[in-house]
Order: sequence, then C-alpha cells, then structure tokens
Amino acid sequence: MTRPGEGSGAGGGGKKRIWVVDRVNEPAAVLVADHDGRCAEVPLAGLPTAVREGSVLRVPHPDGEPQWDAAEVDEELRRARLNEAEAALARLRRRDPRGDIVL
Repeated sequence: MTRPGEGSGAGGGGKKRIWVVDRVNEPAAVLVADHDGRCAEVPLAGLPTAVREGSVLRVPHPDGEPQWDAAEVDEELRRARLNEAEAALARLRRRDPRGDIVL
C-alpha cells in the first residue's frame, strides 16, 4: 500500500498528512487519517468542492491540527491506491481454487 505522505507543503508550512473521505453525509464528510486511523467529521463547506467518497486529501497540519480549508484533493494518489487494490484482488483471484471449502 502507498505510504502516507508527510512533508513540507507550500502555503502552509509544516507537514501535510493524508486523509481519505470515508463517506459524505450532508452537510459533512467523515474522513480517516492514514497516519493514525483517527476519524473526523468535517463540514463540506470547509473542504474542496471536488470532495466525494474515496477522495484522498493532502491536509496541512501546521500546528499539529488539520487545516481543512487548505486541503488539496490528490487524484493521482487516489488512482494509484485503487490500482494497487485492484492488483491485490487479481492476485487473490488467481490463487482461488474455486469450488466449495471442505473443512
């Protein structure tokens, strides 16, 4: 799996961490942090307009707390993670002997 991205980001200084949109429940979205699995419910009005379920966000954490209004959607990382998951499923399917399981 792709490692969480942490590094310096322009415009916010400090670390940017990866958060994934788990679900959208108007008027908020539930996000899960890659770095510690923490969940956060964030108003959609404070997130980029392109946010949808499965979106991957790079979020600055200048003071240790997420700065939602400076979050950026990372479509390239979302696609890479989806491709990795599809490849893992394909490997599992190739190993599947088919038929009933006998215990």
